[in-house]
Amino acid sequence: MVSLLKDKNFIGFVVKFLLLFAALYYGTLLIIGLSAPDDYYIPFVAKYLDYITQLKWGLMKSTKFFLSLFGIETYFAPNFSIKIVEGRGVRIAMSCVGYGVYSFWIAFVLASAGKILAKLLWVMGGLLLLWTINVVRIALFLLAVDRNWPMPLGLDHHTWFNIFAYGAIFTMMYFFYKKDTAPNSSVSNITGG
Repeated sequence: MVSLLKDKNFIGFVVKFLLLFAALYYGTLLIIGLSAPDDYYIPFVAKYLDYITQLKWGLMKSTKFFLSLFGIETYFAPNFSIKIVEGRGVRIAMSCVGYGVYSFWIAFVLASAGKILAKLLWVMGGLLLLWTINVVRIALFLLAVDRNWPMPLGLDHHTWFNIFAYGAIFTMMYFFYKKDTAPNSSVSNITGG
């Protein structure tokens, strides 16, 4: 551990990761705050920079499509709600978007050593996997609400999403390192060695 703290490449990775994560995560929170018609509303931000609303719509459309594959018909209701026809529904809140896990994954990949094209492919592949996990989570939660199913182990759906999302991230991290680790190398991709 002490040798890692003396490794300039590792320290560089940690600093880049933390800066990127903070910019992505807190930048998203800033856009959410400036887009909401409350205290600090800025029309320009709401009109041109509010990508979170588009992500919410995308999650709703993806969930609708996913459930239709199983013959479950849904429709959209006001306030970013999706409902089962003749059943109950759920509201997609800002906290349902998954920007925390997306920010973590993007910051991790971009802070790591590697070629830019390879990093972009890892970012996109990881985001697609995390998106899919989120869509499945929303679909299962909608079914649970509609059919009065209890949450497994008493954990809420956000906790289950985080468990599966970070499990996927750590698995992707393993393969991200494995792809660039030569058989003779004892230095991981983080340090660029």
